[in-house]
Amino acid sequence: MPLRFFSPVLALALLAGCASAPPRATQPASAAPKPLATLASAAVPANDNLNAVAWSQTAIEHDLVFLQTYRDAQSRLLPALRDPHWDALPKDDRVAPSEGLKPAVVLDIDETVLDNSPYQARLIEHGGEFNEADWAGWCKEERARALPGVVAFTRFAAAHGIDVIYVSNRARDLDQVTLENLRKAGLPVSGPQAFLGLGTFVEGCEQIGSGKSCRRQLISRKYRFLMQFGDKIGDFVTVLANNREGRRRAMAPYMDWIGRRWFVLPNPTYGAWEPALFNNDWAAPLEQRRRLKVDALRDG
Repeated sequence: MPLRFFSPVLALALLAGCASAPPRATQPASAAPKPLATLASAAVPANDNLNAVAWSQTAIEHDLVFLQTYRDAQSRLLPALRDPHWDALPKDDRVAPSEGLKPAVVLDIDETVLDNSPYQARLIEHGGEFNEADWAGWCKEERARALPGVVAFTRFAAAHGIDVIYVSNRARDLDQVTLENLRKAGLPVSGPQAFLGLGTFVEGCEQIGSGKSCRRQLISRKYRFLMQFGDKIGDFVTVLANNREGRRRAMAPYMDWIGRRWFVLPNPTYGAWEPALFNNDWAAPLEQRRRLKVDALRDG
C-alpha cells in the first residue's frame, strides 16, 4: 500500500494505480487510535474520504460487487485453463512464450484481496492523512480481513492446480506480516515465492517508480496468466502519463479483456485516479487540490 503518491518530479513517469498506499502524509503520525464509538460524542472533522470509507465498510452493495466479481471470475476460470492459447498478460510484459507454462492467477493485495478500510477509518477519526509509520503499524497488526468472494475463488484456483500469486507495493519490511495476514484471512499461500512485494529485484528490468511491469515480466518467465485482479489500472498495464487521457489510452487496447481476463475492483478511497486530477502534485495545498478536483467534475 505504500508509495500511493507521486512526487512532483516523477509524477508523469510513474505507473498509475500501481502503488498500494494512500496519499503522502502532511501531518505527523497520530496517537494510538480511539474506538470509533467515541465519534458519536465528539465533533467530527471534515474529511473528503468519509463517504468513500463509509460505503466500503457499511454498504451491502460494496460486498455484492466483490462477491459478484469473484464468482463470475470463478465461472470463467476452468475454460481459460483448458484453452492453451489463453493469456491475460499484456504483450509488452510477456518475455517468454506462454505455451506449456504453469497456469496462474495474479492478484493485487490491498483493496483487492485484503480490506484496509479500518486504517482509513482511523485517518478520518483523527483528521490526518496517510503516513508510512501508521500504515506500517496497521499492517503489522495482521488484522485486515479478506474481501468478499476472494477466499472461495483463490481456493478454487489452487484446488485445480492453478498457482495463486500476489503482487503488492507494500514495503519490503512488511513482507512477512503480509504473508501471515493472508494466511490468517484464509487465502492460499504456497510460500514466499507466491508474493512479490515492492522490494522484488528483477534482473534485466528497470523498475519505474512503484510500477509492476517488471514483476509481471518475472512471473511470465514461469507462468501463463489466466486472470489478473486489481483495484487500479496499474495492476494490469503500464501507464506512462497519469492523467485522464493517459489512463484511458493505456486501457484502450484491452477493453475486451475486462470481465474476461482482467477483473477490476472498486476503490473510491484512494488511488492514482485522484492525483491524476491535480497534476500528481501532492505538495500542493489541500484547498488547491480540492479546487482542481471540483474543476474536473461534470454537471450534466
